[in-house]
Amino acid sequence: MIRRQSKADESPCIDICKFVAPHGWCEGCGRTRQEARSWRQMKPFAKTILQKELKQRMSRLAQQRG
Repeated sequence: MIRRQSKADESPCIDICKFVAPHGWCEGCGRTRQEARSWRQMKPFAKTILQKELKQRMSRLAQQRG
């Protein structure tokens, strides 16, 4: 049986791993180091919640960059 990846399974990583202060969020995907490390073990529901939060984080990072 082949298991297809759901949208929640797809990593938000875009291979730009630069963690910035003060929150320690990655400039590429918005995750913290711990969130990036634990991504594969996270339940789909938790990933979906985090993905919604990442959109907000990325918006905040963009505003900070000006």
